[in-house]
Amino acid sequence: MSFIKAKEHLQKYGMENLVMEFDVSSATVGEAAIAVGCTEGEIAKTLSFIVEEKPILIVVAGDVKIDNAKYRAEFHTKAKMIQFENVEELTGHAVGGVCPFGRNENVTVYLDESLKRFDIVYPACGSSNSAVKLTIPQLEKASEFLKWVDISK
Repeated sequence: MSFIKAKEHLQKYGMENLVMEFDVSSATVGEAAIAVGCTEGEIAKTLSFIVEEKPILIVVAGDVKIDNAKYRAEFHTKAKMIQFENVEELTGHAVGGVCPFGRNENVTVYLDESLKRFDIVYPACGSSNSAVKLTIPQLEKASEFLKWVDISK
């Protein structure tokens, strides 16, 4: 269901033909990089956090980690990831397929500066065996993001 919702969202932007489905798992950055045939950095991993009791998604390059001090400076709170068992309910996507497309309406999306070093990135598409090949401008448009942030190491 989540995959269909994400693909329908991309269809609004004429990007549904950029979706890839795999016979293997793409749930982790390493698995996604192998499935796609790219570096781990080019995988656009979507992390889910709680800020002021609301879910947010931050899309970062697959080879970076969150810098807690930068996160606190940006969001004025300690980084608190959504608990595994609550991710699907709060974001609209299960762990392994979390993406900024077809998400729940109350979820705000941010894009991390770590993505800007790539021309093409591959976020998930709502399932643990999918990805979408997007340019950074396409990701900006389709994710309906609020703003760019710099919160990675």
